[in-house]
Amino acid sequence: MIHPAKQPSLVYADALGNITDFQDLYAAGMSGGSFQLPPKSDFIPLPEGSELFVLPGRLPIGCDLKTGAPLLLEEDPYSGKEIQAVAAFMSPAHTATLNSAYQTTESAPRLPLFAYTAVGWYDDRFWVTAFRSDNDIRQDCAQFNQAVINAKTAKKLRDNKDNRLIQHLGKCCLTYACPAARNYFLGRWEAPLPTSPVCNARCVGCISLQKSGKCSATQDRIQFVPTPAEISQVAIPHLQNAENGIVSFGQGCEGEPLLQTDTIEKAITAIRKKTDRGTINLNSNASLPQSVKRLADAGLDSLRVSINSAQEKYHHNYYRPQNFSLSDVLESIKVMKKEGKFVSLNYFILPGFTNSSQEYDALCSLLTTVKPDRIQLRNLNMDPEHYLQSIQFDYPVISMGMREWVAKIKANFPKLQLGYYNPSIR
Repeated sequence: MIHPAKQPSLVYADALGNITDFQDLYAAGMSGGSFQLPPKSDFIPLPEGSELFVLPGRLPIGCDLKTGAPLLLEEDPYSGKEIQAVAAFMSPAHTATLNSAYQTTESAPRLPLFAYTAVGWYDDRFWVTAFRSDNDIRQDCAQFNQAVINAKTAKKLRDNKDNRLIQHLGKCCLTYACPAARNYFLGRWEAPLPTSPVCNARCVGCISLQKSGKCSATQDRIQFVPTPAEISQVAIPHLQNAENGIVSFGQGCEGEPLLQTDTIEKAITAIRKKTDRGTINLNSNASLPQSVKRLADAGLDSLRVSINSAQEKYHHNYYRPQNFSLSDVLESIKVMKKEGKFVSLNYFILPGFTNSSQEYDALCSLLTTVKPDRIQLRNLNMDPEHYLQSIQFDYPVISMGMREWVAKIKANFPKLQLGYYNPSIR
């Protein structure tokens, strides 16, 4: 991986969103509310397909060129006018090591449900504090030709007017540019099978349902429960024909799929009567161990467990679960492992929290106890400050660098896979 020869400089935006670099300060990073000068080895070129966001009501923080101390930039050094901090929302398969560094003003709105990675400028390009966490190209920008997507999606929608699930996926593909939905219409890799309009958690950072009005969901939640036949009509051809085919229940455009266990169980049974190819996966909060057992018996191959923290307090404060706890989640993992199935943790990464000493110790205990097969290093899509306030995070804390965190996990759990996506296991 390429790293900059010199320290990248701070970037900021004016009131209109025009981005400028300021070479009198280095780019800074934020970790759990503290500011630091990132090492050059933390920076990689801004990945293709990433986006740059301006952060309203947030003043940029850089680092002194001589001491590395954090310094606040309160106005445009060239015009004296109002400025805003800048962050990167990275393309898939990349994990942040530091968040964008800024000071929030009293009038600042809550940030939308995206991730906010530190970004700087050097040698005529943007650099971000991150690393590539999965070499799989399934959601890389270069893999998508919009004209081909439009044509194939339109044809499948015309040919399947009576299948509500396919019609729903068409919206996900064409309106939200969901990579999984796009890959479904392109007939390759991992395809989504959303099934549940309801949930048994009230996640603070839910991307399909926000009732507070302070922060909109990034996509609409599915409004119906598809039938086993509708699900099978999506899944069977995909598994029969796609290279490394995967179909996954539990998507960003739905609630908790385990609440539709009866429907999913029937769908899995129908799918496996027609084909033994490919991987049937469930993305879930893993709240109902008995339901997980039923689906494993029906033919579920893998389970991806979404988890923000291995500590009960922070897990509860984020998920705000209804009638389940972290112990139920761990029991679901044990159920799958007992059945000889594959388990991933969809582990939300937030620098300063994930790599704190307390969270690291709790995660190591979890890994030792339930022995999942893989950790998917997914960036937390949420306003970092609001997240830490919502889970009642006790900071400041001692934390290690994210690259050190990865190295220690690899050293202590050499059989554990680290990646970003659900793997094909059949």
